[in-house]
Amino acid sequence: MKKLLIIALILSSVQLFAQTNEGIVHYTRTTYWTKMNNQLSYLSKQEKERMTYMFAGKDDWKVYTTLYFNENESRYIDSDEKPEEDEGYAGRKEEFSVNRNFAKNTMTDVFEMLGKTYIIEDSLQMPNWKILNDIKEVAGHICMKAMIEDPIKNQKIIAWFAQDIPINAGPERLWGLPGLILELDINDGTVTIIASKIEFKKLNQELALPKKLKGKKITEAEYKDMQIKFIKEKIKEERNPFWFLRY
Repeated sequence: MKKLLIIALILSSVQLFAQTNEGIVHYTRTTYWTKMNNQLSYLSKQEKERMTYMFAGKDDWKVYTTLYFNENESRYIDSDEKPEEDEGYAGRKEEFSVNRNFAKNTMTDVFEMLGKTYIIEDSLQMPNWKILNDIKEVAGHICMKAMIEDPIKNQKIIAWFAQDIPINAGPERLWGLPGLILELDINDGTVTIIASKIEFKKLNQELALPKKLKGKKITEAEYKDMQIKFIKEKIKEERNPFWFLRY
């Protein structure tokens, strides 16, 4: 293991000098609804049966997502591209854009919840990651393992980050590691977000926000309060809150 780690560090150093730290990461985001169904102990029998019926024969629901990044900024969005095998339900694409300005230490996140659009404008607060000793390869890069917990959604999140890409960005709303996050595993594989392709290239306007953002402006604290209230309501109703809330 020690020899493998030394080799990995050497390869990382070589790649670091060969690449520009700017580009695009393409991810596949997969939700395993049956696994989620089994984990949510508060669901009613009817809700469990509903989920089983809806996803019978096709447990994994895939979407593509994209991360644009440079040394100072990142932007993460859902892609318009769909998996070729996707013949299921295709609803209206909701507003979803996670924007980070690391130089200014600010966030501007746009999302929909219950038919309303919200804009989170706030300062960045460093996540409380625990870096572990495991390593593995993701999308051609040697990655280290880290863990964090989301107490609101009751999630344990495993991240794999590439130290040879010294950008502290990542997919979804996660960031703050000493390397670009190339893979996420939420609650033992209930949702996985895995990089399939990385393009190192000069970006044009991909990181630019629209001049006018439409939606209600809230803070990160207000967003957390909204999530807590909504999840409590759905637990009381014995329903799955993640029909309406991003897992």
